[in-house]
Amino acid sequence: MLAPTLPLVLELLVLSLAAIIKPASPRGTANIDLAVIVPAHNEEKLVGACVRSILAAGVPADRIFVIAHNCKDTTVQRAAEAGAVSLPLNDDGARGKGAALFYGFDIALSHGADAVMVIDADSEATLALIAEARAAFSAGADAVQARYIAAGAQNTERQRLMALALYGFNVLRPRGRATLGLSSGIFGNGFALSRATLEAIPYTSHSLVEDLEYHLELVRRGRKVTFLDAANVFGEVPDNSAAAGTQRARWEGGRAAMRKQFAGPLLQEVLRGRIRLLEPLLDLIALPVGSGVPLLLLGLLPPIAWTRTYAATGLLALVLYVAVSAVLSGQPLAMLRALLSVPKYLVFKLLLRKQTKAAAEGNAGWVRTERND
Repeated sequence: MLAPTLPLVLELLVLSLAAIIKPASPRGTANIDLAVIVPAHNEEKLVGACVRSILAAGVPADRIFVIAHNCKDTTVQRAAEAGAVSLPLNDDGARGKGAALFYGFDIALSHGADAVMVIDADSEATLALIAEARAAFSAGADAVQARYIAAGAQNTERQRLMALALYGFNVLRPRGRATLGLSSGIFGNGFALSRATLEAIPYTSHSLVEDLEYHLELVRRGRKVTFLDAANVFGEVPDNSAAAGTQRARWEGGRAAMRKQFAGPLLQEVLRGRIRLLEPLLDLIALPVGSGVPLLLLGLLPPIAWTRTYAATGLLALVLYVAVSAVLSGQPLAMLRALLSVPKYLVFKLLLRKQTKAAAEGNAGWVRTERND
């Protein structure tokens, strides 16, 4: 019980306490040429709204590159109509988001961009996003990550629970890291990289969780991602169990594969004295919250004082994590009501074990999550 849960308990406790303190926002005055790439695979329904939100945030039309990756619909036309530079990328041998990002970064840099941001085609940028990113790069940031949170109203129990989970994973944790002076992480949407970073470490990650893979390469090579706590990007949350299951299995299976690849090298670096890599290591090997809770509850059962004390401390850390996440959402009561669906969610996760195992073993290709109607 102790060995698998300790990394999670330490992460939740330390980052939750640190996230209570608002991190400083780096401010610079240099003029930054920021381009945006929008990876899109069959996104004809949503790509237009995405492009229009980026234009409204202050990015010129000739600096918005929609990478229409192996699209079989009208994504190319919808993106062009909205005002973006629409670029088809048709290559059945280059599947997955990583291939689209590699192509898009190369295009943006060839057009002279100082930094390049990624916004998914099913998402929308807030007005402050681009200004905050430019200010951070002007102050010397290697990379930035905005708040990546759920879009619109959450109409189902599952959507509300997923929205709360996003506040924990994509807001509380990076905010806590920023307060501690650590790299915030990359979450695949609403992140940006400087030209110097891309030239030093090209985006060649092509796993199911290419964002996590690339971030681990960044921190191993001494670079840091700055968290933009004052800027949001809103992404769609699946409203049906099949789509949510596909997404969850891909995330957790992909992270399991990254543990096999990076946990050993990161541990070796920590033992050599690179203490700042301890947090990325703990984050990588930590269990998902939904898997840690049952183990901690079991730890309360044996009549052994230290196991009960540890399990109770771990559960209190979880309560703190959920409470701070709910407060950071700005609507704590609505978010906390989502906890009523936790028992259903735990059953849902158990049913995903086969899909998650396949993703972890590399037996699952990249599959686009089905969009809401």
